[in-house]
Amino acid sequence: MDIPKEVEHDINEFQTVQNQLQMILVQKQQLKMQLEEIDYALEELKGKSGKVFKSIGSVLVESNSEDVTKELNDRKETMKVRTGVLGKQEEKLRNKLVELKSKIEKAAGEMGVA
Repeated sequence: MDIPKEVEHDINEFQTVQNQLQMILVQKQQLKMQLEEIDYALEELKGKSGKVFKSIGSVLVESNSEDVTKELNDRKETMKVRTGVLGKQEEKLRNKLVELKSKIEKAAGEMGVA
């Protein structure tokens, strides 16, 4: 039994959207871990003043604790925004998957393959 081109296209699109969703979820998990690291670093910096060391690549550089705290808070805000954007993308992709699944199941039912 031949699969109609439209259904074949929907199946391919379903798989593509699934892959995109998986990538979004991985990115969200990575951001979550980075946010946890930043929160831990900010907690460690609380109440500390003066010189601290921060990592730049594989090098430790001496810096001012206030500057490092500001830098970490800025990064934290940026990551929160990115997390929000990824959440919206995730929601759109999940809705698209539901829509495509429904179309594919309807087409399968019409073909008597259900």
